[in-house]
Amino acid sequence: MKKPLLKRDGLRSGALSLAAIDTAVKKAVASEQILDIHTHVYPPSFGALMLSGIDELLIYHYLVAEGFRYWPGDYPAFWKLPKHVQAERIWQTLFVDRSPISEAARGVVTTLHRLGLQPRQNNLATLRAHFASQKPEAWVTRCMEIAGVRALGMTNSPFDPAETPAWASGLRHDPRFIPALRIDSLVLDWPTTSQLLRGRGYDTTATLTTKTANEMRRFLSDCTKRMQPAYVMISMPPTFRYPNRSLPASIIERVLLPFCAEAGLPLALMPGVRRHVNPSLLLAGDCVGLADLESYSQLIAAHPLNKFLLTALARENQHELCVMARKFRNLHVFGCWWFTNIPSLIEEMTRMRIELLGWSVTLQHSDARVMEQLIYKWDHSRAVIGKVLVEKFCDLSNSGWEVTEQDIAEGVHAVFGGSFEEFMKS
Repeated sequence: MKKPLLKRDGLRSGALSLAAIDTAVKKAVASEQILDIHTHVYPPSFGALMLSGIDELLIYHYLVAEGFRYWPGDYPAFWKLPKHVQAERIWQTLFVDRSPISEAARGVVTTLHRLGLQPRQNNLATLRAHFASQKPEAWVTRCMEIAGVRALGMTNSPFDPAETPAWASGLRHDPRFIPALRIDSLVLDWPTTSQLLRGRGYDTTATLTTKTANEMRRFLSDCTKRMQPAYVMISMPPTFRYPNRSLPASIIERVLLPFCAEAGLPLALMPGVRRHVNPSLLLAGDCVGLADLESYSQLIAAHPLNKFLLTALARENQHELCVMARKFRNLHVFGCWWFTNIPSLIEEMTRMRIELLGWSVTLQHSDARVMEQLIYKWDHSRAVIGKVLVEKFCDLSNSGWEVTEQDIAEGVHAVFGGSFEEFMKS
C-alpha cells in the first residue's frame, strides 16, 4: 500500500494544520443539523401547547424569576396580570431599564437578531405584529432551520389535561417532533395518580399490590401505543435513594423498569430538582439539589438489560456522572440541564465529558419551552461547544494524530445527536 503523499507543509495529504482545524471545527459545528433530544416545544397540531411569540419569550420562567429581583410588591399581583401586561413589565425591567446581560435575557436578544428583528426595539406592538403575521407550520420550519435542528424530542405527559385531548383526537404527526413519555407523577405522587387512573378505567389502588402494578404497566403500554415515544422520562428529587423500600423506588423497580425492558424503551432520569422552594414563583420557584448518584449507579448496575439516559441538575454531580458512564455501557449521558445550561458550565462540562467519555455522549439538549428559543439556545451552545472542540482537536494534533476533516465531521455529528442514535440502536 502506498503511503499518503506529504503536503508542502509537512503534513500527510488530508491532515489539517492547527489553523485549518480551527476553521474546520467551527464550520462543522455551525452546519451540523442537530437532534435535540429533550425540549418542551410542540408542533402546531398540539394547539395552545405550542408556545411562540415575543410575549411567550418574555414570560419565560427564567425571566420572571429575574424580574422579581427588581420588583416591589407581592407575587399574586403579578400573576393576576394578563399575559401581555406581564410581558410588558419584564420588557421594561430587563430590556429597557437595564442591559439584558443574563443568559436568559441575552437569549431573547439573540433570537430577535437572528430573526432579522431589532433587539433594541422598544415598541412591543411592532414585535407582536411580526410574530402574529407568521403561519404556524412555516414558522416552525423557519425556526428549526435557523437553529439548525433536524428533529427534537418533546415532553409528553399523559396526565396533562391540556395535552390529553390532542392525542385522543388522532393528531397529525410531524415526524420532526419525537414523543417522549413523561411520567413524574406516576412515580413521585402515586396515591394521587392512582385515583386519576381509576377514573380512566384502570383498577388501581394507592398501595402497590400485584394487581395495581399490572394495571400501571397496562396504562404505560396504552400510552406507548398511542404516543410511540422514544423513551420514558422522570425528573427526580435529590432525596431519591436506591435500593429502598420507598414507593417511588418500588414503582421504578417493580413496574417501570420491567415495562421499559419489555417495550425496548430507555428510561431517562433527571435528578436534582427541588420543587417549589418558593411556591409564590409558581413554575419559576423550583431549585437545584445535590443528587445521590450512588443510588443511580446501583440502580443501573442492578438492571443491565435496561438502557438509561441521565443528566444531573447540580454542577457538583457532573464529575461523578461522567465516571459512572465509563462503568456502564447501558448509560448515556446527555445535555446541560436547566441551571447548568449557561455558557460557563456548558464549557466546563463539555471539556470534562470529552476528556472522560470521548464521543459517546450527547453534549447538549436545548430544553426549550418556546419555539423561538431553539434559536438562541443552540446558537449559544454551538459557540461554546465549538470552542472546546477546537481545543481538543488541536490537542490531538499536537499529540501526533493527523486530524482530518472526516475526523471532525464524525465527532461533531456524534456529540450533536449521532451518539444518541447509536445508543438507541445498540
